[in-house]
Amino acid sequence: MISTGRVTVKPEEFKLVEFDRAEIVAVIERLLDAIGLDRPVVLDVDQTTPLGATSVESVDPIVIHAQSGALEDPRRLRQLSPSGAAQNLGRLLIRVADRLDPAFTAGGEPPADSKLTLLQHEAWDTYALGRLVRLGFTHHADRQSALYRFRTRHGFTDGADERFDALWRGSGLTWGDIDRLSAEAAAVTAA
Repeated sequence: MISTGRVTVKPEEFKLVEFDRAEIVAVIERLLDAIGLDRPVVLDVDQTTPLGATSVESVDPIVIHAQSGALEDPRRLRQLSPSGAAQNLGRLLIRVADRLDPAFTAGGEPPADSKLTLLQHEAWDTYALGRLVRLGFTHHADRQSALYRFRTRHGFTDGADERFDALWRGSGLTWGDIDRLSAEAAAVTAA
């Protein structure tokens, strides 16, 4: 385990992947500074699977669980992708910041991550990824893959695309706004 006091990375030693702990810590610290989160983070990496699931286990303290595939470079197996790690961890850290922001929750409390519907999950991810692009942690080119994921959940319609754009370009949205835009996108498809 490596710890800077602000960021702790587990396990103590990577044996199945060739990740550089210091590089992971640096990515998380840059994200915390850019997002404006002033809380310690524990990242628990499951190196026993190449899958890419991630989850926020706790908000206070911030505990993130990530399968190693979420941090891995798809072109260089078992190697860290700093940009991929920034995108996957940044999306989660932005959602933590949202949960801690009274202005965000003024539009209603979001359900626990495990209780989010697939539609809500994808809508919130879209909102988070759009902000990560503006913070410089991911590329605008990632918009197309985010749009495709949004469409597979909400439908391949102009109305769904309009709601995607509102989320992607959004700023200062509340949970109620995200939930409404997601429901509207799905309703356009159902009509």
